[in-house]
Amino acid sequence: MFEEFEKAMIKEYEMINIRLISYYLDIEVKQKEDGIFISQQNYTKEMLKKFKMDSCKPIGTPMECKMKLSKFDEAERVDATNFKSLVGSLQYLTCTRPDILYATGLIN
Repeated sequence: MFEEFEKAMIKEYEMINIRLISYYLDIEVKQKEDGIFISQQNYTKEMLKKFKMDSCKPIGTPMECKMKLSKFDEAERVDATNFKSLVGSLQYLTCTRPDILYATGLIN
């Protein structure tokens, strides 16, 4: 059945053999006997370098609990383009890191 599907896909679309995948759209895929595992380790490292955060220490909770965010705060202004790029990168990272989904959603 797989071979039939593969032949149909190759006939319909411009593509090559669709055997085991190891990397797709910055998502690393490891297929093992006990399951399929995905991560974005390389993407995360590159993102941290891009935003000059590669020397930061990891923490268990990505934000303070019960923190109230407001766009009307008197805090220091940030570059809007850089901020949007960072938020977009974090949103893509939530594909494999649901633990940052809530915090990312709050700053969006």
